[in-house]
Amino acid sequence: MEKMIYLDHAATSWPKPPAVGEAMMHALEFAGANPGRGSHRMAVQASRVLFETRKEIARLFAVNNPNDIAFGSNTTEALNLAIQGSLRQGDHVIATMAEHNSVRRPLEFLRMQGKIEVDYVPVDASGVMDLKKMECMFRKNTRLVVCTHSSNLLGSILPVGEIAELCHKHRAIFLVDAAQSAAILPIDVGQLGIDMLAFPGHKGLLGPQGTGGLYIAPELDVKPLLHGGTGSQSEALEQPKVRPDRYEAGTPNTVGIAGLGAGVKHVLAMTPAKIYQHELELTQHIMEGLASIKGIRMLGPEIGQPRTGLVSFIVEGYDAAQLAFRLDRNYGIAVRSGFHCTPLAHESAGTTGTGAVRASVGYNSTQDEADQLIRAVIELTKGN
Repeated sequence: MEKMIYLDHAATSWPKPPAVGEAMMHALEFAGANPGRGSHRMAVQASRVLFETRKEIARLFAVNNPNDIAFGSNTTEALNLAIQGSLRQGDHVIATMAEHNSVRRPLEFLRMQGKIEVDYVPVDASGVMDLKKMECMFRKNTRLVVCTHSSNLLGSILPVGEIAELCHKHRAIFLVDAAQSAAILPIDVGQLGIDMLAFPGHKGLLGPQGTGGLYIAPELDVKPLLHGGTGSQSEALEQPKVRPDRYEAGTPNTVGIAGLGAGVKHVLAMTPAKIYQHELELTQHIMEGLASIKGIRMLGPEIGQPRTGLVSFIVEGYDAAQLAFRLDRNYGIAVRSGFHCTPLAHESAGTTGTGAVRASVGYNSTQDEADQLIRAVIELTKGN
């Protein structure tokens, strides 16, 4: 394949650091047994892979006990575990208009079954949420508040620390979707007051696809999403109570988790603060470069305001999907177009009829790549 300018990091990071593939190959060769399902040396080594990665993730998110982190296949699975495992008949949930379908669809599934009630806090076109409006939505039966840390369409950063204060004031559980913020924004679960944190392994954490997880505060009793073999307490009829076994039924993705561990080590060495600053500078550069195009509208926070590493835009008179297609075919630039699995955010942005083009940078994106994107969009829309 010819060299590609990859600007779709909000969907998944690429390429991965070399250490990620090396760790996966090493695990495949030397830790290929089933972790927790035997006492022989290779099984023990496989268990060690999981534990070491759990420790690195705990270090990144300032989690006191690594066993409070449950591995899964992605953020969506983690969110389903958190939502379905913590809600009961008659509960009320508050979410926001910035949410991804991985939050909205599980909530709406339970709502349509008549099990829960849901309210969504509006966000404006820049992705800003009114905390006073959120507080007015709390009820006596509000059990859960779900909030994305950063919108995957707008790039806006929501005030999770302040939202956590409201949750604890009203004795509600606070769940954060860190799909766009893990390894980009500083996350200290204790300091921010986060009760549950769902995270992907394959985006900012630089691991392979098929990895992710959920942090669950030690005082929470969340019902398992899956039931089955864990290698522990096999004589018991019910799922074990001990963590993380309670939430990790079945054979885990040991090879993928080995790669995830290498990715997290890479992030910790670079530091999220430096990654965020790098991505912020590139997004500001892209926005400044695109601003000269007649009829362009960039979504989310204005130039100069904090945002995560993505820029979504529409150009009047141009189809978003066609623009993305031509960027790929004519210039070798990978971006994403469409509705990005977040229809509520498009409703807030006023783009439900058009969708948008989204360019998202990563830890390894360069200014030259940003410049090539700017030039390509200008050329494609020069008729404006």
